[in-house]
This record gives sequence, C-alpha cells and structure tokens, in this order.
Amino acid sequence: MAAQPAATRADIERLAELIGSAGSVVALTGAGISVPSGIPDFRTPRTGLWENVDPMEVAHIDAFHSDPVRFWSFYGERFASLRGKRPNGAHEVLAAFERDRLLDGLITQNIDMLHRRAGSVDPVEVHGSIATSSCLSCPGSVELEDVRARQAAAGDGVPRCAACDLPLKPDVVLFGELLDERTLSRARALCEGADLLLCIGSSLEVHPVAGLPRLTLARGGAVAIITQGPTPLDELADVRLRGDVVEELEALSAALGLDV
Repeated sequence: MAAQPAATRADIERLAELIGSAGSVVALTGAGISVPSGIPDFRTPRTGLWENVDPMEVAHIDAFHSDPVRFWSFYGERFASLRGKRPNGAHEVLAAFERDRLLDGLITQNIDMLHRRAGSVDPVEVHGSIATSSCLSCPGSVELEDVRARQAAAGDGVPRCAACDLPLKPDVVLFGELLDERTLSRARALCEGADLLLCIGSSLEVHPVAGLPRLTLARGGAVAIITQGPTPLDELADVRLRGDVVEELEALSAALGLDV
C-alpha cells in the first residue's frame, strides 16, 4: 500500500481512537464501496450506471408494470454484470470488524450481496437485494439462480411466477417505491444508538438514508465519512477521509492492530 499523506495518517489514527473509545460503532455503506470490485456507481460521469440510461424508464415501479420486457432487459444485464463480482478489501475489513466485535451493525444501500459474501452477518439492506425476486400476487420468493434460469428460458426474457405466470420483480426498492418500514426502522435504531457512524462510499444524498447520520449526531455521537466525492455532511464529520476506500479501511485496520 502506498504511503499515506501525513494528514491522512493523522486522520486514520484519530478514527482508530474514536473506534476504540466508542461503545457502539455502526457502518453505513453506499455504491462507492463496491466500485473497487468493478461495479460502477450511479452518477460518475462516463462510468455511472445512469450515464446512458434514464432510471425512470427502466428502474421505476411503473416501468416494471407497463413494460416488463424492457425492465428485465435492463435488470438481466445488471444481474449478469454482478455475477462474477467479488468482495474487495473494504468489504473484508468491515466483516473483520464485525468478527472482532468492533462493529455492532452494518447498513448498506447496495443490492449486490458483496457484504454477505465477505462474511458480514445480517447486513441491513435498506434498498433490498438481488438475492431473490418475488411475484407480487403469490407468496414466497425465488432465489437468484432460479430467476436467472427462468429468464434464460423465457422467449421474451421475463422470468415469471411458476404458479400464476406473472412477471417476477427483483426484491430491490425501485424508483417510485417506499423503503420497507421494518428495514428502515432497524437502520434508524442502529444509528440512534451509535456513538460512531462510519459512512463509507456514500454520497449521502439519497433520502431517507441520507438522514441517518443526523440521528447519530442528534444523540451526541460522531460521524466519520470515507468517500472520494463531496457530501452534504462533510462539515459535520469528526473525520473526513477522501482516499481510495480500500486503502483507507486497510490503513484503519492496521492502526487498530487487526489482521484482515
């Protein structure tokens, strides 16, 4: 790993001290933590997922209902692009923090399952997960590999419910849908109880998740932000790291004396 600039080293040491003294540490992650795994974020110029497609046309609940063929054409490509992706060092550091009981909870905006694959236990996936899809009329859910098989076998590329033949919907929160209230309540409770909230790879612009750090601040806790782009809460952060998310978290792990 390249040598850290002096300011960054001091910030890393400060963050390690905060973690060591905190009674409860929670992590909140966004798309930026998965970029080193080869998964594009949403709005980065030239590479962002929404750079060449209007999300309202392909990832809105109305698009699912009105044009499931186009919807699944987009989501089929999305599923395929995620198939071979593996957790990176940042995911692995957070899983190690959990194992060493330095982290009491992990909230993620990501649907890619990489936290699970890294070993994180029961992450709070506020935007859902590609792990399953469901029929909106029949009970139960369908596992990802079965969904892929049904999509490959369908002439129009739309995986369907085996019972009623209606299109399956990925168990992710689409534009136009509300977040699951029980999941959001879990996230809020974690942030309200945190002495330190680590915001990693998130622009902190998408609500209601963007409001979670203020719950920690309101109860007197501290917020640390680790992401390359600016966020609306930068001025409120006790620690602000702007380097590569993998390098920053691996440096933090080393400062805490952990072996990931």
